Amino acid sequence: MTKQPRLMRLTLALAILSVSLLAGCHASTRDYEPTDTIHYDASYDFSDKNKIVNDLVESLKNRSPLAARNDRPVVIIYNVANRTSEHISTDLITDDIRQRILASGKARFVNRIQRETIEQELSYQHGGDVTLETRVQKARQVGAEYMITGTLRSITKDEPRQVRLRKRKLQYYSLTLELTDLETSLIEWADSVEIVREEAKPFVGW
Repeated sequence: MTKQPRLMRLTLALAILSVSLLAGCHASTRDYEPTDTIHYDASYDFSDKNKIVNDLVESLKNRSPLAARNDRPVVIIYNVANRTSEHISTDLITDDIRQRILASGKARFVNRIQRETIEQELSYQHGGDVTLETRVQKARQVGAEYMITGTLRSITKDEPRQVRLRKRKLQYYSLTLELTDLETSLIEWADSVEIVREEAKPFVGW
């Protein structure tokens, strides 16, 4: 007689556990603002990208030579070199910087990425199918006065082995940006943004 109640309790406990596990398997979503600061670990993320762009755009706008110019000089921006061990899309950084500087009215940018497409369109227009009055003239493109380049670097430092409940890691990122005068090869502006973050993870857990 005692075995049956125990079996029933065991069956009930297993059923409750199964329901709990199934409920935990359902996906959930939550919306955030793009400007929110969110870090799941010490690795580079979109919050770091936002900080880098915000700090460097403010510096570029408010310091010479752009701050002293009222004629919107033409700038070309190249990809930021990724010198970290992570796969980081630095195009997001340069795209946002270009967009923000354009919106500020401090400079104009050469469309470097679409040069091949522009050349194809010009060749089509001058191939005989477009009227003379409407086709774009060749050799009228504007050369850049300044060039923006940069480098993203990182350093990872793990805490030395010792008796502890949590494993700690220190992550460092640094992005340096430079504005070079193409005629003189002189660096007219340079600045950097540094990010230092500590991560602590328990040795046991999900």
